[in-house]
Amino acid sequence: MMGSNEIECLTQEVSEGILDGRQKNDLKQMEIIKSQGEDEKFGGASSEDDESVQVSSSSRRGLEHCITAPVGAERNPLILDDKFMISRSMTEKSGFPKRDTILDRLSERAKQLITNLVKIQNDGTVEVDLERSASVAPELLELQSFEESTVSGGFGSESKKIVPRLQIVILVVGTRGDVQPFVAIAKRLQEYGHHVRLATHANFKTFVKSAGVDFYPLGGDPRVLAGYMARNKGLIPSGPAEISVQKKQLKAIIDSIPPACTAPDMETGVSFRAQSIIANPPAYGHVHVAEALGVPLHIFFTMPWTPTYQFPHPLVRVPQSAGYWLSYIIVDLLIWWGMRRIINNFRKSTLKLAPIAYFSMYRGSISHLPTSYMWSPYVVPKPNDWGPLVDVVGYCFLSLASKYQPREDFVQWIKKGPPPLYFGFGSMPLEDPKGTTDVILEALRDTEQRGIIDRGWGNLGNLTELSDNVFLLEECPHDWLFPQCSAVVHHGGAGTTATGLKAGCPTTIVPFFGDQFFWGERIYQKELGPAPIPISELNVENLSSAIRFMLQPEVKSRAMEIARLIENEDGVAAAVDAFHRHLPDELPLPTPSLVEDENLNPLQWFFLRLGRFCCAPCGGV
Repeated sequence: MMGSNEIECLTQEVSEGILDGRQKNDLKQMEIIKSQGEDEKFGGASSEDDESVQVSSSSRRGLEHCITAPVGAERNPLILDDKFMISRSMTEKSGFPKRDTILDRLSERAKQLITNLVKIQNDGTVEVDLERSASVAPELLELQSFEESTVSGGFGSESKKIVPRLQIVILVVGTRGDVQPFVAIAKRLQEYGHHVRLATHANFKTFVKSAGVDFYPLGGDPRVLAGYMARNKGLIPSGPAEISVQKKQLKAIIDSIPPACTAPDMETGVSFRAQSIIANPPAYGHVHVAEALGVPLHIFFTMPWTPTYQFPHPLVRVPQSAGYWLSYIIVDLLIWWGMRRIINNFRKSTLKLAPIAYFSMYRGSISHLPTSYMWSPYVVPKPNDWGPLVDVVGYCFLSLASKYQPREDFVQWIKKGPPPLYFGFGSMPLEDPKGTTDVILEALRDTEQRGIIDRGWGNLGNLTELSDNVFLLEECPHDWLFPQCSAVVHHGGAGTTATGLKAGCPTTIVPFFGDQFFWGERIYQKELGPAPIPISELNVENLSSAIRFMLQPEVKSRAMEIARLIENEDGVAAAVDAFHRHLPDELPLPTPSLVEDENLNPLQWFFLRLGRFCCAPCGGV
């Protein structure tokens, strides 16, 4: 844990990072580099083609309830050869005033005020406390008013728009729970004829490819990232040794994004060049590569990242509701401060783009980008101050239960008693796996319940002897498992929370970091479970109390009611529809760059030639 002097020093560095004069230098460099020719940009000048890129695909199933219909839907008037037509709101076509002019006018006093609002805790968490400043600068109020003006207004009249079949890259940084909903979206996009590549950590290659989706590796190790987040609860590293870990992981992720968007398939050598990018915010570098390629970017995420007055940013503690909106700006600033050198080196050296400064370009934020949130509006409704660029599409489930074959002894164990409780912390690392397991076992004895312990990455339940009331489990799909359970206790990952709610399970969340606290509070507010129990506070007494709360009939009744509502949603269809609606009217469609045959090994050369031969009759790439 950092001492008070180190915390004070780090806080001062954050302040200097926001307030120093580097922005002015960045702006001067930007003007110089802007004068360079467009032909120097990353990847060379993209050639454009009036004709849409055709990509061969197979139809899987119809979506009669969706605005757009997948490839293969018979006699659909919206399908026009290699394009399809969607409905789009007229209000989405109207432009918004640029935020740059507002941010450029922010005074040094306003910037200092933002810094003064931030309090760094000993564990690296961030608190935004408005009481630490006597008043809010007029410039900040102007910025908030500007934000409101960009989200006001509803949807207007509808117009028809033709969408070509695209080469789409999906960039995902995170754990298995972060990747899984994007696999579901990728599969549905393929049903529309799009060629989709999902780029994520190498750990998930088998998982992605087994779903029938093209894979490309991103840098960064999700186990290292999860361990870092568990040790550093917030945005600021809790000790000097953590800074190098953070920067190494960030650089590995960012450096891997350009090839993920443009490199040939690593196994077949088939060419690929993204014509649109889907990404989650931790895939840092997405907006910069999209700028370099001149392609649209759509953000998808499982936690709030768009400023709102209704709740604070999940990564920040905010005692006063008046500070909720501002907490999102603080997060943007702190993230930018921590990686501004990496990003600007990446822009200048790799992408051949001008460097940027936060207050002139506002690139830390996603507020100006189409953004879709993957949770049910019945759990967290869309805030009133989120405009037409933002959608809450619903949970994006990937069905895995139908292919799962449970062990026979597990099936028999489930049948021989009442429904068990589930305990599992997924990808979360545990400092004391045995101690945590002992707490679970004692709470089960105290409440006279049966329990399933999921080992996960934390090595939970590593015991040689167990009673008949406990079953140790590994690698079981939650969508098969949770319907067998009376209630669930887990870390509060967005995907795990969603699956538990869909199964009608009362839920106790034991958060480790990040948005897990946010989801724990949502569960508690809706009386679907007790107040969240942080992992550092978990003990036999509070876990036993949580179990008794979840087993109350009225709690089960509320959980079943929200399960029925979620069952009637199709978040994947809504996500794909949102992606199509927010595509720009005029899409840049660069011809995918061809792979130089002399650089291919014999197997890559064969697959490339085979692909060209098969696609030639229909004009595909």
